[in-house]
Amino acid sequence: MRRSYAVWRAFWSDRRAAVAAVFLLVEIALVLFLPLFLGQDPNLTDRSAGFWAAPSAQHWLGTDDVGRDLFARLLYGGRTSLLVGFASAALGVVLGVPLGLLAGYKGGAWEYWIMRACDTFQSFPSIILVLAMVSLLGPSVWNIIWVIGGLGWASVARLVYSGTLSTKQTGYVEASRALGATDRAILFRTLLPNVIAPVWAALPLKVVRAILSESSLSFLGVGLRTPQASWGNLTQNAMELVTLTTRPWAWIPPGLCIVGTALALLLVGEGLRKALNPRKR
Repeated sequence: MRRSYAVWRAFWSDRRAAVAAVFLLVEIALVLFLPLFLGQDPNLTDRSAGFWAAPSAQHWLGTDDVGRDLFARLLYGGRTSLLVGFASAALGVVLGVPLGLLAGYKGGAWEYWIMRACDTFQSFPSIILVLAMVSLLGPSVWNIIWVIGGLGWASVARLVYSGTLSTKQTGYVEASRALGATDRAILFRTLLPNVIAPVWAALPLKVVRAILSESSLSFLGVGLRTPQASWGNLTQNAMELVTLTTRPWAWIPPGLCIVGTALALLLVGEGLRKALNPRKR
């Protein structure tokens, strides 16, 4: 309890990390709850406003090529992009942490096959694998989450594996084994709390990579398809030259959301890395 308090105190004392965390919390609250108050349908065409209408009191960011409200689509697209980012990162952690623990603690065949699987997954460019898998499974939200999260476990497994190798020879692990603790208890009660800190610090970076991967897929036209909105396909829909040059309200807001979210997550990850390091604290 005292260590957790020290970590959170160190994190919130870092001004950049604290501002980034507040920014993310506000952003998540806006994309979740603001649509409930506005009551706008992101897929409803407003014929009276017309296509590619300029920002107005009725449509704060104007309308798109079929007359849908761009501000409503930006909010709903934020839900999709953030869901893909956080869910994919969580799936990678759920898969990678147990495999890394087993490889580091058991050794032998467990270590060989798990580490060779990590080498295989990490030897290919991730975007190529994601493109191939999404093309095979189809461009739905959950398929993209499964693909990005399923391919992202290797880095987590390697991180936990290296920490387990250096921790399993310590005195308290030997004492637990001498007292008759089972392998499961040693893995999840003794080793895991001592090797999980780097994973927490790396988690925001994995969320960033997942959001950028989804945005790249949608931008390339193989990700989420309209009418479903995401920050990536909102940017992709505005890639005509006339839109880029004369309608900046159509592509600047989703682009800023992607960049701002990625920067905030990176600052949060850096703050966690410092807070979880006793020497930095």
